[in-house]
Amino acid sequence: MDEIEYVWSVLGGDAALTTRVARAARPEVLEARLPVRALASACVGACALAAAELAARRAAPGGVPAVRVDDGAVAAAFTSERHLRIGGREPVSFAPLSRLWRTADGWVRTHANYPHHRARLLAALGLARDTEDARAVDAVGSLLAGLPARSVEETVYAAGGAAVALRTPEEWASSEQGRAVAGRPLVERGVLDASPARTFAPVPPSAGALLPAAGLRVLDLTRVIAGPVATRTLALLGADVLRVDPPGLPELPDQHVDTGFGKRSATLDLTCDQAAFEELLGAADVVVTGYRPGSLDRFGLSPRALAARRPGLVVARLSAWGAYGPWAGRRGFDSLVQVGTGIAALEGTADRPGALPAQALDHGTGYLLAAGVLRALTEQSRHGGSRYVEVALARTAAWLSAGPAPDGASGAGRPHGVGGSAGSASADTGGTRGTGGTGGPSTLGTGSGARRVRAAGDAGGPGASPWLRERESPLGRLRYALPPVRFEGGPTDWERAPGPWGADAARWV
Repeated sequence: MDEIEYVWSVLGGDAALTTRVARAARPEVLEARLPVRALASACVGACALAAAELAARRAAPGGVPAVRVDDGAVAAAFTSERHLRIGGREPVSFAPLSRLWRTADGWVRTHANYPHHRARLLAALGLARDTEDARAVDAVGSLLAGLPARSVEETVYAAGGAAVALRTPEEWASSEQGRAVAGRPLVERGVLDASPARTFAPVPPSAGALLPAAGLRVLDLTRVIAGPVATRTLALLGADVLRVDPPGLPELPDQHVDTGFGKRSATLDLTCDQAAFEELLGAADVVVTGYRPGSLDRFGLSPRALAARRPGLVVARLSAWGAYGPWAGRRGFDSLVQVGTGIAALEGTADRPGALPAQALDHGTGYLLAAGVLRALTEQSRHGGSRYVEVALARTAAWLSAGPAPDGASGAGRPHGVGGSAGSASADTGGTRGTGGTGGPSTLGTGSGARRVRAAGDAGGPGASPWLRERESPLGRLRYALPPVRFEGGPTDWERAPGPWGADAARWV
């Protein structure tokens, strides 16, 4: 409970409400050297408590519903992309050029899942973008073996690609970006104006599941995992979530399915459809963005600009490295942040970097962002004001990397550091997860020292876990992980299955 208390305090919540949270601990899941399980349960628990608090605010009097956090459900959700099946087919995970590479002086991690990032990586290294995957892997490997890791990092980023050199925790902490990240709160929150208090229509408890976000409109301008996890959670809680993407930049199909539950998906070109966007904004309650800091400012999408046009708005922003410091404008993904902040070094061996048993920075930060939005809505109903919420994968990484509190010590009130047990890793903890082939952080290596990392529901068929479900969808029969955010009387599954990317109209229902 200590870490849920810490996250709840960062979110500005009433400390007394944490007594409403009960946790079912399962020490066999999400095993790692770092306390991944404690982080995951704290992020989900705080999000569920924020949902329960808002539900109590909107429903008939009766107090905040009880919250239950089950480590099994949390582990399944944090590895949801691993459990997903679409018509019986396993999803495509990491692309061949998204991997760790040995360099002349260490290691570098590249991310090339998206075609434009793949093309920029190859261009930065002087290779043709149409190079076939197997030949590209050989060519890139040969080139990088003779180059310094940080030189590769700078060259690829300068070309608009994504690559990060492996750093130790000490190297990251002493860097300018590391210091900038360490000086920020886990969740940044603030008030943008003095707009009137939000008035909610009551949510009658008798109308099925208690949906604290019912009637709210969420404009989802996010991609990849963390942002879509946040908006997927808001959709679970009853919000009308409309995800909007540029028409020429489609999401990875399997990733879209995994994070698309409960939402509608539309395309809109902001360079020529500004009027259509303003119409959406004019009726929105929440805007969530997940692009690089500053990249959307030219469209008037900074928090203050949005609130000026739509007073009473909640603006939630996600970034990889934080909206500050020399890396503020850099692209980033969970796997890259693990490498850059020292997590890969901590989870690896002297011979090879490792990775967390899940893309925990993405998933954890997503639930933190959703929790921040829910708390902002509750505070608006009391004090008014347009509000902003900001989170960063690198800041979540700093919290995780600080490690558990000493035995018997409380984690509450500490600036960072995930308390609780990290799980008892076996002696052969130096796994080679995500270090080669098409594998990523959720793929286990097979070399000497590799270990089995268990996530709830990863054994057996579709009925092997209580945290997995199957349902029909416009895309075929889906197997998926159920949402871990649970409170008494609340929803247990999404009403809407994901549909094709960009198939919905860019308008509110």
